[in-house]
Amino acid sequence: MADMGSGALTQLYLDLDAENQKRDGVVVDVRNNNGGFVNVYAIDVLARRSYFTMTPRGFSTSPSRTVLGQRALELPTILVTNRHTLSDGEDFTEGYRSSHLGKVVGEPTAGWIIYTSGVQLIDGSNLRLPYDRITANDGTVMEMHPRPVDLSVDKPVGESYLGRDSQLEAAVSELLKQLGSRR
Repeated sequence: MADMGSGALTQLYLDLDAENQKRDGVVVDVRNNNGGFVNVYAIDVLARRSYFTMTPRGFSTSPSRTVLGQRALELPTILVTNRHTLSDGEDFTEGYRSSHLGKVVGEPTAGWIIYTSGVQLIDGSNLRLPYDRITANDGTVMEMHPRPVDLSVDKPVGESYLGRDSQLEAAVSELLKQLGSRR
């Protein structure tokens, strides 16, 4: 998810509908995510689980949530984040972790979590002011406290020129291990 705006959430829904239902697992990438306001909606889609299946006569069995029109991934996932992930991207990382949706791979987030409001000054310019303090369920004030990772993977400078992405490679490898242990 490039950010936590409504467009990114719509893209997540489209990707789930078109691509991921045929997969065994999904890597969720929030690296370089500058935030927004939709993290709870995205977490909800990843956290939903069906509690029964439906089998129409003559058709295959499907999870109830999907049949009933609710978006629910219901697959193993792994999250990739980095030090350039901030604000609502960090809220997403915390939600993913505290919901026990999977491992977090990459680098700790920026620690820039605070909600702001906009104020217009008399000269017409705008100023952002801190508005809400964000606290994790364990009591940690999240501002200035980067969200940790389970598997630390640095991305070396210049790596992209070599056509590699060590963080993504590590996430895929870890997800494949998890899928292998489930079979």
